[in-house]
Amino acid sequence: MINNEYKAFKEECKDYIEKQYSNDEFKDLSNSWYQNSLDFRYSYNFEYLGRPIIQYPQDLIAIQEIIHKTKPELIIETGIAHGGSLIFSASMLALLDIMEGIDPKNSNRKVIGIDIEIKPHNRKAIEDHPLSYKLDLIEGSSTDAEVVSKVREEAKAFKRIMLLLDSNHTHEHVFNELKSYADLVSLNSYCVISDTSIEKTKKGSYPNRPWDVGNSPLSALKEWLKNHSEFEIDTEIDKKLMISVSPNGYIKRIK
Repeated sequence: MINNEYKAFKEECKDYIEKQYSNDEFKDLSNSWYQNSLDFRYSYNFEYLGRPIIQYPQDLIAIQEIIHKTKPELIIETGIAHGGSLIFSASMLALLDIMEGIDPKNSNRKVIGIDIEIKPHNRKAIEDHPLSYKLDLIEGSSTDAEVVSKVREEAKAFKRIMLLLDSNHTHEHVFNELKSYADLVSLNSYCVISDTSIEKTKKGSYPNRPWDVGNSPLSALKEWLKNHSEFEIDTEIDKKLMISVSPNGYIKRIK
């Protein structure tokens, strides 16, 4: 049961969140900090339970809150890299099991991780991790018909599903990922589209990458949402975080 003190605390937080988001100076400062952080590859500086996790801490906290609230049985992630994000998701599912009085090793909760290339040293480190029993690794393009079919078949065994998209960040690829998997997201659960922040950078900021302003996860999401009213952007998360690689990228299934 939520006590009155907790309710009062949350109302106070809500008030400060509204104030910070409506403060233009704080907004500009947050944007400036984010832009400068890119020059130092800030997101590469962290590890989670022994594996590099290329994420901003603010987004990890937001995802943790979503997982605790929605209690997914399956998390589908595109993009593996060093595996830190997979381990993060696996640990969150294991904690849900523990909180429900279930032995995590006897639970069906799991994470499906998809990447077009899983480098051998990363695969070994992920498979040797104590939480590997929660993981199912699939090597191949997340939009390849065979991969999509395999994931969708596995997903049939689960009722509560969450989706995290963090692989190729071009408009076409993200749009096709949404077409392939978004309908699997369960009611009141979330799809998180990473690196929508590309749209906030200066054009030409990614000279060695195929994505750019106008050809990004956010441009794909905006186009896709035009025909998918069953999802909406959860702007309250943006208001709270202020600094994020996924602004406007937290979408909730509402119907």
